[in-house]
Amino acid sequence: MGIDTESKDGGGKMPYDIQKILKALPHRYPLLLVDRVKSITLGERIHAVKAVSFNEEFFQGHFPGAPIMPGVLQIEAMAQAAAILGIETLELAGTGKLVFFMGIDNAKFRAPVTPGCLLDMDVEFVQKRSRVYKFKGKASVEGTVTCQAEFTAMIADPPSSD
Repeated sequence: MGIDTESKDGGGKMPYDIQKILKALPHRYPLLLVDRVKSITLGERIHAVKAVSFNEEFFQGHFPGAPIMPGVLQIEAMAQAAAILGIETLELAGTGKLVFFMGIDNAKFRAPVTPGCLLDMDVEFVQKRSRVYKFKGKASVEGTVTCQAEFTAMIADPPSSD
């Protein structure tokens, strides 16, 4: 099932499914942390979802008997959503370009994320400059904010294998 997305000018709809996520991001299991894009407004914001399953590898050690998704992985999930927003906005999907973290600011962890949750991630552009972008994001479960952060990333070519 496709997800309706809006183009920069608000016109035209296009389907957004897991195949587009895989084209936009180099991440794969177990580090692909975006399962679906519910909405995206190119150049502005994205709402993505991660279905948190007990089968996630990190639950084996964080914490046995009281599984909680690590906050750093919640931030990584938001960063992946931001990467999709950036790659799609710049029409770079499939080019091999990567989005690298440069900084994380004002991270706050508000509530635990446990198996069976749907983690909603809302991320928006704060600043755009050449190849460096600032984003603001929050993650939530059923309307309760679990974490929030501001982060900076850059678009770059992949490292050479020389």
